[in-house]
Amino acid sequence: MIELIVIDVDGTLTDGKIYYGNEGEELKAFNIKDGLMIKSWNDLGKKSAIITGRISKIVDRRAKELNITYVRQGIKNKQEALKEIIEILGVSMENVAIIGDDMNDYSMMKLTNNTFAPSDANSFIYEYVKYPLNKRGGEGAVAEMIELILKKENLYEKFLDLWVK
Repeated sequence: MIELIVIDVDGTLTDGKIYYGNEGEELKAFNIKDGLMIKSWNDLGKKSAIITGRISKIVDRRAKELNITYVRQGIKNKQEALKEIIEILGVSMENVAIIGDDMNDYSMMKLTNNTFAPSDANSFIYEYVKYPLNKRGGEGAVAEMIELILKKENLYEKFLDLWVK
């Protein structure tokens, strides 16, 4: 059973575009559907983590909004960061699902069979993952992943109950 989802940011949680303003500010767009599903995943008592190669205050803000407890930014070796998080949580790799879109996600993705990628992922990653998705990065790919996991693990009714209360 999946206990932890690990999410890359640029190209997965966002469309991969980075906008810079005249004052040097950085802007990213997040999909509200992804956010709702991540928050719901956490409300079911599951865990979520972000592991990203870049550093951005925007990511910290979004993670806080969604109750994502484990956020690792500026990571060169994502495999090491993932191993640290699973050690803290005491979960095994077979209980981890990972979504990523590019070569810097490969090191952590090769540790488990529960791998997902947006439809616009790097072609190597997209062919390597067990569950290639129909949605593009930043356009609901994370939501699609979570929905697939919930259905596969017979948790969809429990998920729906979050919205009936």
